Amino acid sequence: MERPIVTGILSYGMSGRVFHAPFIHTSDRFELRAVAERSKKKAAERYADIKSYNSVEELLADPEIEMVIVNTPNHLHFDHARLALNAGKHVLVEKPFTATSDQAKELFELARVKDCKVMVYQNRRWDSDFQSVKTVIEQGKLGNLIEVHFRFDRYRKEISPKYFKEEPLPASGLSYDLGPHLLDQVISLFGKPESFVKNTGVYRPESRVDDFFHFHLKYPAGLNVFVTGNLQVVSPLPSFVLHGSKGSFVKKRTDVQEAQLERSILPTDPNYGFEPNGSEGILTTLKPDGTPATQYNTALKGNYVRLFEAVYNYVRLDVPYPIKENEIIWQLELLESK
Repeated sequence: MERPIVTGILSYGMSGRVFHAPFIHTSDRFELRAVAERSKKKAAERYADIKSYNSVEELLADPEIEMVIVNTPNHLHFDHARLALNAGKHVLVEKPFTATSDQAKELFELARVKDCKVMVYQNRRWDSDFQSVKTVIEQGKLGNLIEVHFRFDRYRKEISPKYFKEEPLPASGLSYDLGPHLLDQVISLFGKPESFVKNTGVYRPESRVDDFFHFHLKYPAGLNVFVTGNLQVVSPLPSFVLHGSKGSFVKKRTDVQEAQLERSILPTDPNYGFEPNGSEGILTTLKPDGTPATQYNTALKGNYVRLFEAVYNYVRLDVPYPIKENEIIWQLELLESK
């Protein structure tokens, strides 16, 4: 095996603690060298030998660090990724990659100039529930798809203390928070839509950013894809609903990885990523006599480890990264549209 990638994380908030550090630390393909912690120094409580820098700039000045994870507030992603690339580091950037498609193009081009790799962290391609949806589509059990719904429902009346999500800054609001997850999943399956209609709304008291978004994406052969996020849903709907000429598939949002990581269950745990019983997707197709047949599909294991394996293979072996540049640009063109 090639040598491990010496890695730094630009923030040790929730995303650094839950979505990044456990994977870097438990993999022999990476070495978790440092984090940037501006005030509370928490990382050393879990990682004894880690370096804690007071600023992004200090971490980027460390010559031993080869790759950094940009997981700072959304409106800083572009600036921090650009700083990292100019420092000669490979970069893995949390969603949303940037606020605009022009910024994304600039970073992709800068990476080529600097001979560095820049990648986007779209972990929900490896959610167990989405993998169920992808498998059913690839098996052709639904026939020609007609109507597809992907959605994130939550109920949250309060304004988040995370200012970068609630203030009218670049890449703020629900559309830039949950939208990148859903749009990336759709684009990974169906590509760029032929046309689309977008709606957003503000419904929480005192909210200054959108807390509702809806995209109607139109694809060839009459396929309609509806992407929705809503922070005012008391009774959530199924997150994945697909209707085709031969059947339907309904799946709730049942991936357990985030909840497990929050409880400090590591990705090396043998129970990591498996959905509990009762989480199965419901596939309904027609028998030869025209009557419906129902099948309960158990999901494959959810596994964000595969994203980090893809990062390693791209950086060390130049194996193409599965989340492609044009897919990110298409996503941002949808998000930035009025």
